[in-house]
Amino acid sequence: MSKISKEALNAINKKAGKAISEGSVKKLASTVKPSTMQNEAELRKLIKQVSTMAKIPVSESTIQEIVNAVKKSGMNPSNMEALMKLMIKK
Repeated sequence: MSKISKEALNAINKKAGKAISEGSVKKLASTVKPSTMQNEAELRKLIKQVSTMAKIPVSESTIQEIVNAVKKSGMNPSNMEALMKLMIKK
């Protein structure tokens, strides 16, 4: 995976209110495949992993909102930065 932009990493840390390392984000991102974005169960698992990494609880309704937003966006599954920005908005 390519380097995560400082802007994206700063936004993640600001939203989380905690310092999350670039290495942690890369490790999690390396597990994401294009099929992850198409499979609701895998997408839910990813959202929960991000929640755990950031130590921020995410309600079931918020998870559903994120899943719906990803599906509706038609986002390029290989663009992790776009996914992170989408999730940061929630």
